[in-house]
Amino acid sequence: MHLAKVRKIKGRRKVRRNRTSKKLSKSVLYGMVFLAFLSCSTLMFYAISSQDGAYSASADTSQSSQDTTTISFIQEIGETARQIAAQNDLYASVMIAQAILESNSGQSALSQPPYYNYFGIKGDYNGQSTTMQTWEDDGSGDAYTIDAQFRSYGSQDESLQDYAQFLQKDIYAGVRKSNTTTYQDATAALTGTYATDTSYGSKLNQIILEYDLTIYDSW
Repeated sequence: MHLAKVRKIKGRRKVRRNRTSKKLSKSVLYGMVFLAFLSCSTLMFYAISSQDGAYSASADTSQSSQDTTTISFIQEIGETARQIAAQNDLYASVMIAQAILESNSGQSALSQPPYYNYFGIKGDYNGQSTTMQTWEDDGSGDAYTIDAQFRSYGSQDESLQDYAQFLQKDIYAGVRKSNTTTYQDATAALTGTYATDTSYGSKLNQIILEYDLTIYDSW
């Protein structure tokens, strides 16, 4: 009897061990499945996050395309340009856009003191001038450089005032507000007259739109 009980007890223990082993195997299996799921979820999260980050960076880049130097330059000459343009039948938006384009937002050597020539106007001003190298367009889109004499001013205001007077010539009649419907008409009239660059008007239009310069056309 005693031997039979011992065998029976051993058998029960073996069954219990088998059941425990199976439970452990199932637990390990479930754990591995859960970890695999968690890993996949994490990878998917990072993939989505990376895509969102790339999109955001792209969006930020497009929204911050305006140049801070140009913005500062506009703030510097904007109100003076508004007044002078209003007094001379001109578009302040076109005036500011030309100053940005011709002077590289006030960064060119010609626009720096003591010259203050923001518009690349050639010749002399009250006998004052300076010689610098400049690009010209041959009319077919090909550029070349020449040395030219440019007007030299004593101040920023003199540069803006002389520009307004310069555009009173008959050749620039199509630039004046009274002879146009929109600023695009004025920029078109400057192409091939004020500058030899065949894309001059479209460049000005782009600057006006980019920096919302038409706000300076109201008086």
